[in-house]
Amino acid sequence: MQTLPTTLPDWLALLESRHAEVHINMGLDRVRAVKQAMGLRFGCPVIMVAGTNGKGSTCAMLESILLRAGYKVGLYIKPHFLDFNERARINGELASDAALIDAFNAVEASRTDIDLTYFEFTTLAIMHLLAGAKPDVAILEVGLGGRLDAVNVIDADVSIVTSVDIDHTDFLGTTREAIGFEKAGIFRTGKPAICSDPVPPASLVAHAEAIGADLWLLGRDFNYSGDKQQWNYGGRNQRRNSLAYPSLRGANQLLNAAAALAALEVLRLELPVGAQEVRSGLVMVELPGRFQVLPGRPSVIFDVAHNPHAASALAQNLGNMGFHPYTYAVFGSMQDKDVDGVIAAMAGHIDHWCLAALPSPRSAHTAQLALAVEQHRPADAREGEWSSSQFADPAKAFANAMSRAGENDRIVVFGSFYTVAGVMAARKSSLH
Repeated sequence: MQTLPTTLPDWLALLESRHAEVHINMGLDRVRAVKQAMGLRFGCPVIMVAGTNGKGSTCAMLESILLRAGYKVGLYIKPHFLDFNERARINGELASDAALIDAFNAVEASRTDIDLTYFEFTTLAIMHLLAGAKPDVAILEVGLGGRLDAVNVIDADVSIVTSVDIDHTDFLGTTREAIGFEKAGIFRTGKPAICSDPVPPASLVAHAEAIGADLWLLGRDFNYSGDKQQWNYGGRNQRRNSLAYPSLRGANQLLNAAAALAALEVLRLELPVGAQEVRSGLVMVELPGRFQVLPGRPSVIFDVAHNPHAASALAQNLGNMGFHPYTYAVFGSMQDKDVDGVIAAMAGHIDHWCLAALPSPRSAHTAQLALAVEQHRPADAREGEWSSSQFADPAKAFANAMSRAGENDRIVVFGSFYTVAGVMAARKSSLH
């Protein structure tokens, strides 16, 4: 009989070692069997959020508003930047090591000889932890796709798909129609299914209609409008006016906020929320790594934009920031991403590229990134005003950018979560 780990780092190391080769194993039969053996179920409304981009922001807004309204909120969000505990929050507080170890032990005791991937195992553990805390509402972020994601063994009371774009093509398909079908897999018969993508794939709409889900489409069932000072939400039966803009910056955040308010409209009888709680929830919401502008000079921006859709939004947000003499990029990516598409979207806003290798076997080589960057070099780039350099890790790339940037310049740390996490960790250690 194997002795189980007694610390969280040891548990995570064990789970990683079990699946050194296979990180993703599509299909829900194994997860469902363990879920049933555990007796895992939620005794409260469950909101499930999928999407190519925007799902983390939508989850964070829902959590913030519902906490202001006095509800006990359980949140599963991913991935994490510095500590695994970031993935599980109860009432806005990170889950403790002890609570996570107990949850891991519960999954291990129930899985018998069923093989689970790292993601499946940890997803079951965190959902068990959240359900055991007896929250008033649970918010679950889907990892990859929807239909075959481990989170989808739970039947959500409200499902949200934020956006559908090209990403994870090895698993989800190469078109928005194929990916839209996968994301629509979280919809349930007779239950509200919200989509805040302004141009939803026909496959998503068709699947919702085929299973008899109650489909809420942006522009048809709910909408938003606004000026520079404030914005308004309109749903099927509820209007919310004179709302503050979310503290999360960026052009797409009103799409995410509107989806969150549509979910709250759906649940208004079970979880009533007042106007002031919505306002303060949006103003107070925080989410690291989503167009996160740090205080101080030079300006430093963290953004986990790792696909062309997200990179276009980041480029638009940078364009709205005002004048900076030079912009430095600290950029690293996984090799299975559309690296060229991301760089193309950002090329017009970057003067100096600091390219980083990432601590993952899937990391794109910096030489490959440099080649792609060179292809998008502006034709009018003058000597000394454009450059590309390569570094062994994000911390070294960031240190180089900091050493060169003037106080009125800006540094954009973007790409993979590993890029942002690497710089976050380096900054944290330098402050201690």
